[in-house]
Amino acid sequence: MRAIVVNTPGGSAALEPAELPDPVPGPGEVLVDVAASGVNFIDVYHREGRYPLPVPFVPGSEGAGTVAAVGEGVTDVVVGDRVGWAQVLGSYATKIVIPAEKAIVLPAGLSPDLAAAVLLQGLTAHYLTHSTYAIRQGDHVLVHAAAGGMGLLLTQIAKLRGARVIGTVSTSEKEKLARQAGADEVIGYENFADEVKKITGAGVDVVYDGVGAATFDGSLASLRPRGMLALYGGASGAVPPLDPQRLNTAGSVFLTRPSLTHYIADRDELLWRAGDVLGWVASGALKVHVSQRYPLAEARRAHDDLEARRTTGKLLLIP
Repeated sequence: MRAIVVNTPGGSAALEPAELPDPVPGPGEVLVDVAASGVNFIDVYHREGRYPLPVPFVPGSEGAGTVAAVGEGVTDVVVGDRVGWAQVLGSYATKIVIPAEKAIVLPAGLSPDLAAAVLLQGLTAHYLTHSTYAIRQGDHVLVHAAAGGMGLLLTQIAKLRGARVIGTVSTSEKEKLARQAGADEVIGYENFADEVKKITGAGVDVVYDGVGAATFDGSLASLRPRGMLALYGGASGAVPPLDPQRLNTAGSVFLTRPSLTHYIADRDELLWRAGDVLGWVASGALKVHVSQRYPLAEARRAHDDLEARRTTGKLLLIP
């Protein structure tokens, strides 16, 4: 099979095309012919070594395709099923073996491209809006990078739950995308906390921040008393160590650094969140914006574009 391999962590040049032996499913596993792989910032963190992995490894945590073979004891999926997955390393390849418990059978009529584009970020947006901070009707929500893949999904799902959404963006083109997704107010990053307070008065109930170091201080300052900052990523870098007293002076606010792993702790929870997300996509209630599709061999270019913020929405690798 063809794959992208990281032999030594580093910049995008660490992504090397390679030919590898075809994998074989073991007990409780399925072999999938990959139709599309999602490109996410966690792939960058793996490639850089920020989240260390044993080398060599095939990056990529999300994708969709068709089941080609099943291992012993697998009953939930069969050969020919179209499935998606998230948080399964090795997705930058033409074939992948995944645990059957991670395989999500796609709704009829939903393309593998859309499933690969929405699952990891959609599951993340679901747990953030339904569990980390369960949005209530009328809540004020701040979504950073509102025109990115995560931001567009967060904005739409927050609106489905009845929130008033403020989004931050960096360009007028991205402002249009954020507004199309339903953002009620769209602002730039400069002095955004002051703008949030002007719009809301007391501040927002929750900030969903995947940017990290560059926005963290302003995110804290944007909260109402007893509001929550859900720091789910660090695209601009890691947040420095924090004195807990700052949470007090900010208004007895809450800070959490959640991870998808802990919100899809078992198959029932995975299928609940995936069922909601894929159902919304299939019905048209949730729009997935795929901005770029790259051949698998051009994974370096996809990473370069993602890190340089030259893109909006989701990036896919196509074998």
